[in-house]
Amino acid sequence: MVLFATTNAEKVREAQAYLESAVEHFDFDYLELQSESLSEIAIHGAQESFKAAGGNQPVITDDSGIFIDDLGGFPGPYSSYIYHTIGLSGILTLLGDSDSHRAYFRTAIAYCSEDETVAFEGSIRGTIVPPRGTEGFGYDPIFEYNGKTLAEMNLVEKNAISHRGRALSKLASWLDNDPVEHRGVK
Repeated sequence: MVLFATTNAEKVREAQAYLESAVEHFDFDYLELQSESLSEIAIHGAQESFKAAGGNQPVITDDSGIFIDDLGGFPGPYSSYIYHTIGLSGILTLLGDSDSHRAYFRTAIAYCSEDETVAFEGSIRGTIVPPRGTEGFGYDPIFEYNGKTLAEMNLVEKNAISHRGRALSKLASWLDNDPVEHRGVK
């Protein structure tokens, strides 16, 4: 069993669908480190959350960002703040008439226990489009991959290709002690 420290129940739902019953929600709002590195942010959050949870049970955290090519990678690690400040319409306004709406999502999942702290990253490349779909959360309605936005995919479809799903896959392999798939960043 691992605790997922986050205030975002949707992230927990995705992790539970991927890792099954091995994940329990730990509703904790850790102090987010300001950094350009998602792994560094996630690791800091996992270590703080592990201590806050009593230090008896492994904890995972997730830091994700959308990186838009024509905006120089913005909003990147500041995605949550930008989403809550200007929303999807603000991102589309910033893009305006730009030539390319190419972007990528990246996630770092950090795991912390008494013995170690590791991070696993996943990413997916796509395009920013006008909002479509009703599933998912955050930037999902404007991020298109292979003709569908993430908000047009059910949870199984999204987990199979998403940035978070790819990071969770690496975590799951590592937890199963699969050295071939162990691509953690210490």
